[in-house]
Amino acid sequence: MSAAPLVGYSSSGSEDEDEAEAAAGALARPGAGGCRRSQSPLPSQRLPVPDSVLHMFLDTEGEPEDDQEKHGGRVRTFPHERGNWATHVYVPYETREDFLDLLDMLLAHAQTCVPRLVRMEAFHVSLSQSVVLRHHWIIPFVQALKDRLASFQRFFFTANRVKIYTNQEKTRTFVGLEVTSGHPQFLDLVSEVDRVMEEFDLTTFYQDPSFHVSLAWCVGDARLPLEGRCLRELQNIVDEFEDPEMVLRAHAEQVRCKSGNKFFSMPLK
Repeated sequence: MSAAPLVGYSSSGSEDEDEAEAAAGALARPGAGGCRRSQSPLPSQRLPVPDSVLHMFLDTEGEPEDDQEKHGGRVRTFPHERGNWATHVYVPYETREDFLDLLDMLLAHAQTCVPRLVRMEAFHVSLSQSVVLRHHWIIPFVQALKDRLASFQRFFFTANRVKIYTNQEKTRTFVGLEVTSGHPQFLDLVSEVDRVMEEFDLTTFYQDPSFHVSLAWCVGDARLPLEGRCLRELQNIVDEFEDPEMVLRAHAEQVRCKSGNKFFSMPLK
């Protein structure tokens, strides 16, 4: 394990198929009736089936192909296969204007150390690694999560310690804020999420996890320029910001599961 903590980052039915087979059969038989006795039979000839018919029933359950250029050069941590859905469980982190002001200050300084850093589009605290679900497992998986988390209470937490993270392959680096209060509640949530992962024979979360909110990221291993002096300066920005404890205090009200392009919400009590 690296010095930096790791980040876990259909066809329409048989009736339509019958219609397609009929259409294909009609195309393969030119002419409505047989030839006259006085005429020589025409040689058997198979006409090509139009592309529109050939592609009517392609599998639509798989995720769209990944275009690396559309995702800032990020490298997939597992190979894409049709019907496999990248799945992630997390607590969303709702932002306020003062948090975004602090984020702007942090990102501006971090970019003096690593110019290629970019701001995250959304913010959350992970409760799972990114795992692969088959399409037909998604609904049973989400239902199992709902059953496990049904009795959990909402809670407040604070994330105010700047920390540098990498993913397991060290192909991405993140600047994050580590959770400093609310850690036991997150451990309890992870314990239940891990049980669901085990039911579906999926990878559980990291041992001794560092719960955090990722603020910015870049491709590659950028720990060296970000740790040390840069990290201390980033922490000073947080500590000297007006009322940082209140700015960085958040309310965990729900757990979400993202599977491919589908989102599922599980409100806490």
